[in-house]
Amino acid sequence: MEIRSFTIQTLERLPYYLHYMESRETEDVSSRDLANALGLNEVQVRKDLAAVSSKAGRPRRGFERKPLIRDIREALGFGRMDEAVIVGVGHLGTALINYKGFRELGLRIVAGFDLQVEDEIWVNETPVFSSDRLKNLIPRLNVKMAILTVNSENAQAVCDELVAAGIRAIWNFSQVMLNVPDNVIVRNENMAASLAVLSEYLSTGNNK
Repeated sequence: MEIRSFTIQTLERLPYYLHYMESRETEDVSSRDLANALGLNEVQVRKDLAAVSSKAGRPRRGFERKPLIRDIREALGFGRMDEAVIVGVGHLGTALINYKGFRELGLRIVAGFDLQVEDEIWVNETPVFSSDRLKNLIPRLNVKMAILTVNSENAQAVCDELVAAGIRAIWNFSQVMLNVPDNVIVRNENMAASLAVLSEYLSTGNNK
């Protein structure tokens, strides 16, 4: 099978394309359709579809919808199951463990770690261990992805432990920018920044 790579920006847009096309029953879909429906630039959408589709678009008809859905799902990793650990099993960490939608997206949380756990507990079907077992267990689990939901004060120290244990991808829900080696990727989900943008929009009267 051909291995293709995509920019992060393209990957961020693909779920929106997928949702739109799965809600339609037409035989074909065009870049103009998607651009108009999602408020995006048509040229950019056309480039995204050309990068992901295994079949070229047809003049005046666009792309065949069902094969394109298949290609996008493959690009998003829906056909494989990645495994991850979660560090920080408080309210947010527990909610993420309990989120059943991860399975549909190709992600399985195999273990959690938390400072407040002395031995081992279970959250649904996921074992949660004391954080001091992180260095030994992650290599044994052969997991390369971690979800970080610890507080800001401990985030960098925990990040360093994760990298030392072999983690190469971190989904960061802490409120700090992490320093990692070049061979480690970090995806930040900063709720404070998102809330600030929404709050600023409301306070400036742009909601009228």
